[in-house]
Amino acid sequence: MTRLSVNINKIATLRNARGGNIPNVLKIAIDSQQFGAEGITVHPRPDERHIRYQDVRDIKPIITTEFNIEGYPTDSFIQLVLSVSPNQVTLVPDPPSAITSNAGWNTITHKDYLKKVVSVFREKGIRTSIFVDPNPEMVKYAADTLTDRIELYTESYATNYSMNPSKAIEPFVIAAESAKIVGLGLNAGHDLNLENLNFFAKNISNLIEVSIGHALIADALYFGLENTIQMYLKQLR
Repeated sequence: MTRLSVNINKIATLRNARGGNIPNVLKIAIDSQQFGAEGITVHPRPDERHIRYQDVRDIKPIITTEFNIEGYPTDSFIQLVLSVSPNQVTLVPDPPSAITSNAGWNTITHKDYLKKVVSVFREKGIRTSIFVDPNPEMVKYAADTLTDRIELYTESYATNYSMNPSKAIEPFVIAAESAKIVGLGLNAGHDLNLENLNFFAKNISNLIEVSIGHALIADALYFGLENTIQMYLKQLR
């Protein structure tokens, strides 16, 4: 059964816009877990424009569900992850100036670098996932890094879903099968929402986890956080 990890970055963005501690990021993490989230995801960036490094340190000891830290593996990010020791680290190739993640790793070009980074986390017993496009070649070479999982970048699926769902998901089905063949666990995320999530989950049989933030937090403005998390979980069941 596919797990739902709630990305709480947008809560931190709202807090930081005004200063202070409203909304309270730590309370949101606890509440999301209580409301059914099977994971909490954060994506700290070097400028700390949403989730701050201290938030990451503060969240780990107060939750019992899975903790997933996403980010580009700068030295400071690697040290943060090693000090916090989350359940999972997801390596994302976004530069510091990126508004949001917009591409997967080229696992051919960066294979040796990724293998080195993955080995650092494996020594600490931290599960690793590499953010990749739905390309069988990228999946194949991701396996050579000895990562535990990949996370499929689902923006193209979300963009094309309303025009032709079957065509939109086709490359993801192929990539998912490639992951199965090379023995990689499979996560997915980016622009998944209440409209397109169920179709995706039904057609990707080996999907372990989805990480959803922007759409879920936006829906929570209308439906409330507890109800929204339950609505997303329903799409996965």
